[in-house]
Amino acid sequence: MTFSADEINVRDATAAFARRVLAPGLRAWEKAGAIPRPVLDEMGAAGIFGMMMAPEWGGSGASFTAFILAVEEIAACGGGISTTVHVHNLGAGLVLERHGTPAQKSAWLPRMAGGECIGAFCLTEPQAGSDASNLRTRAVRDGDHYVLNGAKQFITNARIAGVFLVVAVTEPAHRAKGLTIFIVPNDTPGLRVGPAEDKLGQRVSDTAQVFFEECRVPAANVLGTVDGGYALTLSMLSDGRVSVAAQAVGFARAAFEAARRYAFEREAFGKKIAAHQALAFRLADMDTAIEIARSYVHRVARMVERGECCAREASMAKLFATTMAERVCTDAIQIHGGYGYLEDYDVARLYRDQRVCQIYEGTNDMQRLIISRALAAETDLPGAGRGSG
Repeated sequence: MTFSADEINVRDATAAFARRVLAPGLRAWEKAGAIPRPVLDEMGAAGIFGMMMAPEWGGSGASFTAFILAVEEIAACGGGISTTVHVHNLGAGLVLERHGTPAQKSAWLPRMAGGECIGAFCLTEPQAGSDASNLRTRAVRDGDHYVLNGAKQFITNARIAGVFLVVAVTEPAHRAKGLTIFIVPNDTPGLRVGPAEDKLGQRVSDTAQVFFEECRVPAANVLGTVDGGYALTLSMLSDGRVSVAAQAVGFARAAFEAARRYAFEREAFGKKIAAHQALAFRLADMDTAIEIARSYVHRVARMVERGECCAREASMAKLFATTMAERVCTDAIQIHGGYGYLEDYDVARLYRDQRVCQIYEGTNDMQRLIISRALAAETDLPGAGRGSG
């Protein structure tokens, strides 16, 4: 894959920033369960929160591929901070820029590009995760407002967000085709954010429930069209799956690099453990899997940029990369032996951090369903899928 000079600059600048600013403090921030506000400000000043936004809003107008390269670098050095970046840029910023009115964009995008206002996307509910057609959060029209009631679960950036994009049911009889997205400022009466969730991994990434109790939102805050939220959500999720795949590559790469360093330092039976063929072959398999996943992620990122329909390919990227990351991180722990089970070593955190990549943006079984349905739709020959006998 050939990258432009701008894409290489974004990748290298993000990698340098992540090594200099994020990596040194990550362990302490993980224990605190939050990214310090001054660090968010530094990220904003570095352009991380406005990478793909147009320059007119204060962004750098970077390509989707450049963003994917940056996400990998942040995941490799900054763990769950990559999820904060992913949701803000794709789940909030890009959706708002693509589908917002001029007034909506001018009100929010400049503040979001600089990191002053962090964005969150509210889709998942306690009773509905991958099944977006079963949402229960309702939005009822009342004059010039909509009144929102319901609860959202596992919302990234919930406690640090300045604005929420909320998917709610406006026409229950239409199920998925009766969903609408609302722009809801964090100080809207009736909006309440729950305590931080105590998670297995990505502890530095803010996650909490969000509640809407007679929450009145101006009708002017509808994003896109009334009852048109499902299509916008599907598009966002498809792009997001490519970003999650890049995250997984970053986690796996960091685990592999830690395992390789350890293997060439640790001695057993009179030689470096990397000199033992069984372990050397394991490292070779890890390196190969990472490179294959990365190459495919970059290929799909280019498809997104060209505006190609690539829902299947995005699902394949997420499925393969996240499964690969779990395997690589497991092998990295195994190479470290008992030390890999200690929190003093990064491979333990990386294993915990990567595990959710198989869950959010649609579980991996949902990705298999999307892929299998695409295959079925393409298979229209008589007798396709049957035995030849």
